[in-house]
Amino acid sequence: MESALKPFRVLAYVVGVMLLVLCTAMVLRYGFGNPAMSKVVAPIHGGLYMIYLIAVMNLGMKARWNWPYMLGVMLGGTVPFLSFYVERRVTQRVHTALAAAEA
Repeated sequence: MESALKPFRVLAYVVGVMLLVLCTAMVLRYGFGNPAMSKVVAPIHGGLYMIYLIAVMNLGMKARWNWPYMLGVMLGGTVPFLSFYVERRVTQRVHTALAAAEA
């Protein structure tokens, strides 16, 4: 489970930052009529989000999460700043599970 946690944590942060950049790009596109940044950032964020989904599936299967919880973690990459909160909660949950397994 620990081996799946690190890629999840990295991708949660990267997707979170890219989502904030994407929000800025959308403001530039629709607020100021400048679509150049969003044409670059949107596909990058989309690709990284798909990799994030795979990381969540990998961690969720190893940690034996139920599907509603896993879907909630997946949605964490769709709301600005939420992925940072979700990453902290998931990390705490995994560390707690690992500590309980060792005891």
